[in-house]
Amino acid sequence: MLTNTRVQSLRAATPGCAERVHFNHAGASLPPKTVTDAVIRHLTLEASRGPMEAAAIVADHISTIRLNAANLIGAEPTDIAFGSSGSAVWGMVFAALPPLRQGDRILVGRHEWGGNVATMQRAVSRAGARIDVIPCRQDGSVDADALAAMIDDKVRLISLTWLPANGGLINDAEAIGKIAKAAGIPYMVDAGQALGQIPIDVAKVGCDVLKAAGRKHLRGPRGTALLYIRSGFLHHLNPPFVDVSSGPLINGLPQLRSDARLFETAETSVASLMGVGEAITLASEVGVTEIRDRIGMLSGRLRERLRLVPGVELHDLGSTYSGLVSFTVEGILASSVRNSLAEKGINIGANGVSYTPYDMTARGLQEIARASVSYLNTEDEVSHLVEAVEAIAQTAKR
Repeated sequence: MLTNTRVQSLRAATPGCAERVHFNHAGASLPPKTVTDAVIRHLTLEASRGPMEAAAIVADHISTIRLNAANLIGAEPTDIAFGSSGSAVWGMVFAALPPLRQGDRILVGRHEWGGNVATMQRAVSRAGARIDVIPCRQDGSVDADALAAMIDDKVRLISLTWLPANGGLINDAEAIGKIAKAAGIPYMVDAGQALGQIPIDVAKVGCDVLKAAGRKHLRGPRGTALLYIRSGFLHHLNPPFVDVSSGPLINGLPQLRSDARLFETAETSVASLMGVGEAITLASEVGVTEIRDRIGMLSGRLRERLRLVPGVELHDLGSTYSGLVSFTVEGILASSVRNSLAEKGINIGANGVSYTPYDMTARGLQEIARASVSYLNTEDEVSHLVEAVEAIAQTAKR
């Protein structure tokens, strides 16, 4: 259990906690000082020793970071690659799948991340294939039974956003994984909001590919991402490009790596990777189960209190909630709510249709305000946010 004393210690080690009330951890969380110090320390090393030489000095530490990342999600170090963004690594793997053909189908959850949808849409348009949306259960989550009924010999991929960007839903990624495995269909999971917020075991999820950004609940630097590729799935992938790291020329022919680093490039921000390493270490030390429980407690109280505010409507789906609390204020654009709160020193997010196009369109939503909770937040901050939202709602009625 995360005690109040431990939380206060973690907040004291996070400079941003003294500056703002931050409820935008799903967009980008506040990095601890250990993360920013690691980045700065390596940049200083690069300046004094040379960037290539500095990378060589920390090579063993990078191997340790890879091991720690693997342990965090129940994988092997050879299954882990690092990249510059979740969208970049997802797109690289998608482009490496066998080319789509006329009549092929991709099955996606209704809550699929808009960036993934845009990438898939371009591919299906070129090939004469199509994207089909998996129906939802009564609680709004993806229906595994409905997915099973959609399977045929034209399905080439199943893609799921585990914790959607526009609210507190947690999809049953494991149930979807069982269907995909039984059908022998590749299964890609977007865990952008899961990494660092809830425990992840890729074997239980049953995915072939999983990706997540480092900047969100993990609290790493922006411009970092983690990619998992199941070892037995790697030979199905044909990257659209390689370089001297992923496919060096030997006797005139590229020799492709036989691990997930096939999707890494030689040119990377080693300083940012040092920061990710510190974020992974911290998440492991705090305990992701403890993190999940505290986020669940705080976000539950936030939902309860916002539900009582006149003019405020919650928009979270599901039965088991994440720390992403979505709401609207009657008569005010979500982006305006975000801006008004920012003037009061409170950070939240505001998402439009492009973030989760299928789900927002299905529910007739144009924008939602999103307060995303971290274990760093406190009950006093929850009260401060609710009071500020209530004041905005009262102003709208005048």
